[in-house]
Amino acid sequence: MKARTVRLWSVVHTWTSLISTVFLLLLCLTGLPLIFHHEIDELLGYAPQSDPAAAQPAAPVQRIADAALAADPGRVLQYISWDKDEPGIITAFTNGAPDGIPDNATVRAFDAVTAKLLGPVGAGPMLIVLKLHTDMFAGQAGKLFLGAMGLLFAIAIISGVVLYWPFTRRLRFATIRQGSTRRVQWLDWHNLLGAVTIVWALVVGLTGVVNTWAELMLSRWKATELAQMVAPYAGRPPPSRLASLDDVVVRAKLAAPGMEISFIAFPGTPFSSSHHFVAFMRGDTPLTSRLLKPVLLDGETAEVADSRALPIYLQALLLSQPLHFGDYGGMPLKVVWAALDVMTIVVIGSGLYLWLAGRRKRAPPAASPAPALLQ
Repeated sequence: MKARTVRLWSVVHTWTSLISTVFLLLLCLTGLPLIFHHEIDELLGYAPQSDPAAAQPAAPVQRIADAALAADPGRVLQYISWDKDEPGIITAFTNGAPDGIPDNATVRAFDAVTAKLLGPVGAGPMLIVLKLHTDMFAGQAGKLFLGAMGLLFAIAIISGVVLYWPFTRRLRFATIRQGSTRRVQWLDWHNLLGAVTIVWALVVGLTGVVNTWAELMLSRWKATELAQMVAPYAGRPPPSRLASLDDVVVRAKLAAPGMEISFIAFPGTPFSSSHHFVAFMRGDTPLTSRLLKPVLLDGETAEVADSRALPIYLQALLLSQPLHFGDYGGMPLKVVWAALDVMTIVVIGSGLYLWLAGRRKRAPPAASPAPALLQ
């Protein structure tokens, strides 16, 4: 590799790493407990538990909806959802208005058999950790900013690989030069852990970037595919009386044979139109259970109005979400994800240390910094 090319890649690697370092540490530190968020919520008592009555038939969904409204007087329902990992629990989202912002929503869990209120969902310290991880309490602007940091992280990884390749010719892989200075030993550990975590870091980083675009993707879907689905009903007012949720459930399942309902969006919410329910259906295999198919139903009669697959970009979003947190392979995969997260924290911290140590060591104060891999 020519010296000028090496210099260019070193500048790219150094500054993409430095600019994103603080935010990447924030994401890694908050992402670590989020890998085990369900287990932590259970340990702290913030995870609602259903009554052990799995053999009994489920309560009518409308009964649960009525219970949710009774628990939150003066507000309206936005969503009813079914957790595939907790079949005994149904979750209800209420808000001050159908299009109310998510931060104003109240989320409660109900027993799917008895319709008994089990308690709030999303409360406790993990909610603070989640908000820090997703948008730093800055809303959509915070999400997009963290997405930009994720892209810088991906560039830093790729440039690090380009620089590390010629470096491996001088030393065998995984060599830690014992007896050398502390800085050299940290350099070896930085390179080794960086090589071990490279694929994982790219996957988690890029899926995280995709997740920050979720609201933009949803807006595009509403402006295109959903707009086409509701076009024949243009001009119709919001329903004066909502159809029974039991009818909505039955007809949605008939429209999508072999699928179960993931959640129902009520008329006027961000996932529906002003006149329609949208039932989002999921499959029953490890892959299809992550993908959703919307079924549009009339808000007054529950008649099926349309149904079509989600566009590729939303399917990519749905597949990236479980991949980001490693929650599709049970506890063993979560432990692996956590170990790789800790290694990445060491890589980021050691990279910052090596850069600071390199600046102190250089004789010419004005010399341009070189990446750790070449020092």
